[in-house]
Amino acid sequence: MKEKFRQFGEAFRQLRSVDDRIVVYLTAAGLLGLLVGAGLGSLITIWAMPVFALLFAWIAVMTVFNRRLQKAQYRAIEGHVGAAAAVLESMRGQWFVSPGVVVNAKQDMVHRVLGRCGIVLVGEGAPQRVRGLLAKERKRLDRLVGEVPVTTLVVGDGDDEVPLKKLQSKLTKLPRKLKKTEVPKLERKLKPLDRTPPVPKGIDPFAAANRKRPKPR
Repeated sequence: MKEKFRQFGEAFRQLRSVDDRIVVYLTAAGLLGLLVGAGLGSLITIWAMPVFALLFAWIAVMTVFNRRLQKAQYRAIEGHVGAAAAVLESMRGQWFVSPGVVVNAKQDMVHRVLGRCGIVLVGEGAPQRVRGLLAKERKRLDRLVGEVPVTTLVVGDGDDEVPLKKLQSKLTKLPRKLKKTEVPKLERKLKPLDRTPPVPKGIDPFAAANRKRPKPR
């Protein structure tokens, strides 16, 4: 428990360095949680009021904290090479992510994701070049996987593109086409095709956010 509080304190200090309104949001969430919890507790018994108030306040604070933390991380890594890979690799559940299965000299890249929805190719970089990379990789996979569905996505803020912050939700909303047992089998089949990806590892969102830009000369 002591270690968890230490980690929370460190995360709070880092978040506060890039989000100057975090204290206001957490205070408002805590007060709202106290009121809601106390109100619900009073419907049961007066002794339940403080318990419910503290419980709901904690839930509200942690919910807001996690959402603000996630938004800060997205803002910090957006525009950096491998940002989409960092977001994909943080997904929970039965997802197999292979970052940088295709990379060109301009650092445009394609990441492959396997899940119940089939194969998803996620491209990041200049949209026109990325779409060309996606088309080639999809054609290659179609010959290997047969009837397994292959979906292509381009990360960006333009038309027919998926914003970085919505990338995870986009994948989780895709229709399920494969059984749970079929996904690991597909991963083992495609894994030997992968090359060592030149994608930066260990992206530190807060380090990226706090890094000072060089002054113009």
